[in-house]
Amino acid sequence: MWLKDAPLIREDERADVNQESLDRIFTIPESNGATLARIEKAISSNLDGFLREHIVAEEKPMPEIEEEFSSVEITEKPFYVSAYTDFILKHLVAQSVHTSSPGFIGHMSSALPYFMLPMSKIITALNQNMVKVETSKAFTPMERQVLGMLHNLVYQRDDTFYKKWLHSPDHALGAFCSGGTIANITALWVARNNILGERAISRKGLHGAIQEAGIKGLVVLVSQRGHYSLLKAVDLLGLGRDNLITIPTDKHHKVDVSVMHDRAMELQDQGYKVLSVVGIAGATETGSVDPLKEIASLGKQLGCHFHVDAAWGGPTLFSEKYKGLLEGIDHADSVTIDAHKQFYVPMGAGMVLFKDPNAMRSVELHAEYIIRRGSRDLGQQSLEGSRPGMALLVHAGLNIIGQKGYEMLIDQGIEKAKYFAQIIEEHDDFELLVRPELNILGYRFAPKWVRECLQSTDNETANWINEKLDFINKNIQKAQRAEGKTFVSRTRIGFEKYNGSQLVYFRVILANPLTKQADLHRVLRHQLKFAGHEIARQILSEIKNRCG
Repeated sequence: MWLKDAPLIREDERADVNQESLDRIFTIPESNGATLARIEKAISSNLDGFLREHIVAEEKPMPEIEEEFSSVEITEKPFYVSAYTDFILKHLVAQSVHTSSPGFIGHMSSALPYFMLPMSKIITALNQNMVKVETSKAFTPMERQVLGMLHNLVYQRDDTFYKKWLHSPDHALGAFCSGGTIANITALWVARNNILGERAISRKGLHGAIQEAGIKGLVVLVSQRGHYSLLKAVDLLGLGRDNLITIPTDKHHKVDVSVMHDRAMELQDQGYKVLSVVGIAGATETGSVDPLKEIASLGKQLGCHFHVDAAWGGPTLFSEKYKGLLEGIDHADSVTIDAHKQFYVPMGAGMVLFKDPNAMRSVELHAEYIIRRGSRDLGQQSLEGSRPGMALLVHAGLNIIGQKGYEMLIDQGIEKAKYFAQIIEEHDDFELLVRPELNILGYRFAPKWVRECLQSTDNETANWINEKLDFINKNIQKAQRAEGKTFVSRTRIGFEKYNGSQLVYFRVILANPLTKQADLHRVLRHQLKFAGHEIARQILSEIKNRCG
């Protein structure tokens, strides 16, 4: 069913197309009693209440949702705003994901501070384009200020440094972008052009520049827990996916720097040049932080770029108690941070910071009609061109929540993760697999007697049992998601504890300040309910028989 067929969109709810109706759409909002006006008021006065009322808890099958959005015809006679809004409430909002729910602890989306909504409305209303000063004006120095504030958070340079470089039209402390993927690509793009020479790249292309440098190719080394965006980066930059070299991790899911070193030496002996070594500060699946200081020393030894993907963990630097977990990040040549994660701004705000204000000059581009040489236009050094002024939302957070507010949020998230890990360890029916370093942890349903069997049985039987547990845990997670009352995600990685076997486990992220200890207990109760279903009981009976 599509709009033209939907019962709630009647013919008398369609508007005539004329100059007056178009002018009205662009200039005059609906009356206070109209649907959209009521929604705006409800969201502004009680966002959480609006979401609880309008998002349906029980999952609707995706094919049914797709059916509502299956027509590709553009309506000839438009709908009144209220009629369209009614449709959106019923078919879009109702079937969206309640990411701000305190029981939704499976992904990196969280509740938003209420002020982010009116601030977002300001961004939309002003419709500034950050590619050029002529279309952004005051938004340009504000964005540079935000980049400087976060550069200072990471690198702690003195006032003289920022007075010199913050608003320099020919330099940049970083770039805003739509997220961590573009930030990571930008970091390696800048590194590639700097290591091969911007002129060689622009004159001869990558193949010619590599030949001129007398090397076989460029490689990037990263932990096996590295984000998939790095594969996109080496692909887009022409390095080739085979040249993203993944390095094993230890039992704490941190990269083994000695193995990284040895692999780099091997590759150099084969004629390759290391473009970058990458450290992870808050791995997506495990929340682990690589030994950044050691990787920095390796990068210096190799004479290569050192990049830190701190899309998740970067805000930990606000915490006096936990910032030491990121020791060595200030040695990075570039750092990725996502504001739409632990800065609590809406989706679409990432950043890459560069230690050297000259670094981005290797990717600088100009056009006479828009980003002329010597201008203050931000588009001359960013991968993306036209983009909104999302820096306003980060600026708002840094000033309204402030350093101490973010410190409390970070500390609370880590402490909640530790608490959840403790109650899992004390529970007879669950096994803690990923101990939280930041605020991400992993566990699975695995009764104590099954774990005891796993420790005493042979490898073949252990593998068989783990496959059975994988099946149970997948089904628990699916059932919990379908019920819609609480949610955890799931993933699969290898564990040294089980001889490197890949295991399915529940992945939990505790960043939502609305999540309380009672919510964590509720998550486990729901999972135990689904673990009691008949198919799970049958599988557990099979395991018991095999264990004897």
